[in-house]
Amino acid sequence: MNNKKFISTAKDIINLEIRALQKLKKQLNVSFSKAVDQIAKCQSKVILCGVGKSGLIASKIAATLASVGTPSFSLSASEASHGDLGMISKKDILVLISNSGETSELKNIIQYANRNKILLIGIVSKKESILYRASDIKLLTPKVIEAEGIVPTSSTTVQLALGDALAIATMKYRKFGKMDFKKLHPAGSLGAQLKTVEDIMVTGSLIPFVNENIEVSRALKILSEKKLGILVVINKNKKTLGIITDGQIRRYTQKDLNFHSLTVKKIMTKNPISVDKNELAAKALSIMNSKKITSLLVVNKNKPQKTIGVIHVHTILQSNIS
Repeated sequence: MNNKKFISTAKDIINLEIRALQKLKKQLNVSFSKAVDQIAKCQSKVILCGVGKSGLIASKIAATLASVGTPSFSLSASEASHGDLGMISKKDILVLISNSGETSELKNIIQYANRNKILLIGIVSKKESILYRASDIKLLTPKVIEAEGIVPTSSTTVQLALGDALAIATMKYRKFGKMDFKKLHPAGSLGAQLKTVEDIMVTGSLIPFVNENIEVSRALKILSEKKLGILVVINKNKKTLGIITDGQIRRYTQKDLNFHSLTVKKIMTKNPISVDKNELAAKALSIMNSKKITSLLVVNKNKPQKTIGVIHVHTILQSNIS
């Protein structure tokens, strides 16, 4: 088989799965909405289970649901009949996934769910199956053609897509937003992109505050100590009046020999650019790039005249935010 035939085979399989997904899209009905409603209102856990390839799909769906705020885990169908049924409580929701709906390993789980009145959602392609008949909410998947007529491909793609749709619809139902998502994804590049300004800003004694009436000569010492390249000018009530950058100081030094005896309010830039503490750090970086500056003052939107932090471009970049 040459390279062209390999690519042709790949395209055939992809087209097969696309057609399966198109069938799924047309087949969605009110049962999907019922499933989302129940999952979103679940006060306990959502437990997913399948056999073989469907079991792998169950694990992925459980992981996706958990990542968007719905406590979930996958259960081994074979282990369930040897004690793991004890993991399922009456307040849980059980989602069983099977293309045929007749897999022997699922029968004990179905009986346990029905006997204990545990809500059962069945993802299955055959109406005449045990799983379909036993399910409280029936998510019927389309009958599809598998690769070479036998390899589980189109059916598992459909199951996976349906699971993703359930997870995202539930996320929207519960109004699970970016900040909620960030709490569950603190590590990796995704977690970095969801960091807020508050997560990485300089606070407290590290902020280079100077009173409006001190002389520049004293202010320079503070600028050197704090090493942020800026000074935040405040009045006696700690209201932010302006900002002084090391660039400004260099320019004044070149043109005014008496510069050091001036008060900082004489040379500060009024109305400095600030950002709310809850803004994404990536947005703060975008503002810095557009304004060609290296630092932003951080405020609480309820008290915009008081600086509570400083965020520097180097801190953002060191946090792998772009």
